[in-house]
Amino acid sequence: LGAPGCGKGTQAEFLASSLGVPAISTGAMLRDAVALGSALGSKVEGIMASGGLVDDGLMAEVVRERLGRPDASGGFLLDGYPRTTGQAATLDSILEERQEKLDAVVLLEVPETVLVERAVARKRADDREEVVRERLRVYREKTEPLVEHYERRNLLRRVDGNRTMREVTAASLKMLGRQA
Repeated sequence: LGAPGCGKGTQAEFLASSLGVPAISTGAMLRDAVALGSALGSKVEGIMASGGLVDDGLMAEVVRERLGRPDASGGFLLDGYPRTTGQAATLDSILEERQEKLDAVVLLEVPETVLVERAVARKRADDREEVVRERLRVYREKTEPLVEHYERRNLLRRVDGNRTMREVTAASLKMLGRQA
């Protein structure tokens, strides 16, 4: 969990590798669908280009399908999902169906000025400064409430994401009770 540009994708890959589970990035899945011109890509392209969030029903469909694949049977790391309290409730339902539960939620905390610099430097088509700032506004409005939601459930692990990639990975693993 964390704002756009905080390093979720990078850390998800490192952590998943260290933990021996797949990193499941809903953002990457949606960007791939757009690039491939799939039906899903057609549905979400305009939403993503404007910095908005894909609706909960469509995201639930994508996540349910992905968690049902064999490589996720021994655990998984979600990157970019849930993004709203509604999606968190849906995720709980999906996990309940699978007789699973979340072990932890890692929150990468990075100052907003750094987030904008990082995102614009990526030079992806959807990383223009005005789109990044809109994504950050949407994050504050829709996703930040998840911090309190997961804190109340004693699942939240806060990590300073404004350090080197290795330091953030080591701190995240430590928060998860693992060694780097």
